[in-house]
Amino acid sequence: MELPRVYPIVDTGALARRGRDPLWFAEALLEGGARILQLRHKGHFSRTVFETASQLAVLCLRAEARLIIDDRADIAALLDAGVHLGQKDLPPRLARRVLGETRILGYSTHNEAQLRAAAEEPADYLAIGPVFETLSKENPDPALGLERLPALRALTEKPLVAIGGITRDYARAVLRAGVDSVAVIGDLMPEEMTKAAVRGRMEEWIALTR
Repeated sequence: MELPRVYPIVDTGALARRGRDPLWFAEALLEGGARILQLRHKGHFSRTVFETASQLAVLCLRAEARLIIDDRADIAALLDAGVHLGQKDLPPRLARRVLGETRILGYSTHNEAQLRAAAEEPADYLAIGPVFETLSKENPDPALGLERLPALRALTEKPLVAIGGITRDYARAVLRAGVDSVAVIGDLMPEEMTKAAVRGRMEEWIALTR
């Protein structure tokens, strides 16, 4: 599969801390040109959260963008979306039975051993990180550093997404290391969180990574 160069993540926790609604944020990103969105919700997946995910699926469908649900293969299957799994989630080979063969399945890795092991899993793409120190996760894995990316890229032929503390200042350098896409959370949230500012930030990211 071919991934967009920018992989925006709609993190409900980070948005709540900024007093913003996930659908409002997602709509601004899509208007700015996003062609893939991951919904990241680390709390209880309540009926209200499911309704938000359902509305997000409609927004993505209208914008011809792919929707990825973090962690939950069952929710992804219900919404005809893809899923992104972590090392502590359902193993990809089992999640594939829930998701079916045609929906996208991504899988996070954090070091060389995990990246090598992921070659045996039925994932469509892999993520590697954190590249830099990140504030978006509790108890994150150690930062890999930019200099290690080329060697890690060489370990897999699957599309590879870099994640973790990546800002516009380092976007081009990360892509030059050989990854296919850059996942972004915090740097898509400008200090002034207006819809125009978020849309403009998405447009800026796309321009940077062409």
